[in-house]
Amino acid sequence: MGSSISRALGKVFGSREMKILMLGLDNAGKTSILYKLKLNKVKTHEAPTVGFNVETVSYKKVKFNMWDVGGQERLRPLWRHYYPATNALIFVIDSSDRSRLNEAKEELYNIIGEKEMQNVTLLVLANKQDLKTAMKPQELSKYLELDKNIKKNRQLWCCVGSNALTGQGLVEGLSWIANNTK
Repeated sequence: MGSSISRALGKVFGSREMKILMLGLDNAGKTSILYKLKLNKVKTHEAPTVGFNVETVSYKKVKFNMWDVGGQERLRPLWRHYYPATNALIFVIDSSDRSRLNEAKEELYNIIGEKEMQNVTLLVLANKQDLKTAMKPQELSKYLELDKNIKKNRQLWCCVGSNALTGQGLVEGLSWIANNTK
């Protein structure tokens, strides 16, 4: 794979395999992020994911087994079936859709409140940073109250601005996961 994303990731990571669960509300950009990382292409005008997509994103000596699970309300109860053996959670938020931020916050806390997910490394992607109405990552983490509500000694977290169309923030996010996951 000759993309600049793959070259950048290849320089950063050592040799290991990780299960990454990518969750978030529908229309947050999870599938676009997955295929930007896998193929360096964006699939546009896609129907919402029903079920899941799984892809292995390999760069030199690391394999990220990335699970992109549908975020429609009727599918969210099924998320728990994907929790076992997860190393990191990428929670994707459409940072421009302020009307759904509270719903996203509730879902995030439902996930990390589950026993199997309490010690999983958490990356929040403030996606769609290209839109004028997008919340900046610092503003989003303050809204989500991550500092206040996540015990830093038990769970590591980070909030990164991203844009699935350009790839902005994706390498930085995966780099942070690789450097902060046991």
